[in-house]
Amino acid sequence: MSITSLLLDRLRQAGLGDAESVTPAEGGVAALAGIATRREGPPVFVKAFREAPSDGLFAAEAEGLRALRELGGAATPEVLFAGRDVLVLSALQPRPASEDFWERLAHTLARLHTTTVHDRFGWSRDNWLGRERQDNTWDTDGYAFFAQRRLLRWLPEPRVRAALDEQDRRALERLCERLPELLPPRPPCLTHGDLWTHNVLATADGQPALIDPAVSYMWAEVDLAHLWSTPHPPEAARFFELYAELTGLDDDWRARMPIIQLRQHLAVIAQHDYDWGAADEVRATLKPFRS
Repeated sequence: MSITSLLLDRLRQAGLGDAESVTPAEGGVAALAGIATRREGPPVFVKAFREAPSDGLFAAEAEGLRALRELGGAATPEVLFAGRDVLVLSALQPRPASEDFWERLAHTLARLHTTTVHDRFGWSRDNWLGRERQDNTWDTDGYAFFAQRRLLRWLPEPRVRAALDEQDRRALERLCERLPELLPPRPPCLTHGDLWTHNVLATADGQPALIDPAVSYMWAEVDLAHLWSTPHPPEAARFFELYAELTGLDDDWRARMPIIQLRQHLAVIAQHDYDWGAADEVRATLKPFRS
């Protein structure tokens, strides 16, 4: 079954029988997605897997979108339907290519991170990063949480075992032991959890809107690292300057980004045969810890 046929079928299962056509969306790497036109309503965004990894995946994503909006004040799409096999959201607009938009995003993210400080790391349920479960078991120790639930948890995955040799795996373990030396103490706050540029869109009036979260209470720099370490347009430069000003980041924040981004690189390696250079980035970051 083609992507468009599958998504139309899932929309009808969700009760949107007036869906007429679907234009596949670009940018996603885990799920099938598109924008559906309807006879009797506005366009909607539809997302599905050929085989859902879990019957709770889309419910957890919908919960994350509501949390970002209700707890953190970020704009997110309206959840129209969240079932085992399909997620239907109100349609958003493409992200404008302007510095002003990225400045507004800096204010959005700074507000999210500074107004949701929590006393524990984790979340009330596990959710998903791509197709893989994200372990959100509560912990009061951020270093232990990051080491066990965000880094070392990927080592048993077959693709990670194939990509990293024994020295690399031992180097990651040594890095985890030294996290309190490498990263300053930071409180947990509500984080998007998968914040790269493709997960930033715009509302009808041009305000930043966030999609596809893997939320948890974690260090704010998890979100910053993902945006910093993945391709972003030239107009995003002001975002990083302004976010640092708004949140009082120290001058060493850039040096921490490769360590924090290890979590995302390992997740990419674990889930995809082609890793977009993630294994090379992991080995480069781990090099000082190999002996």
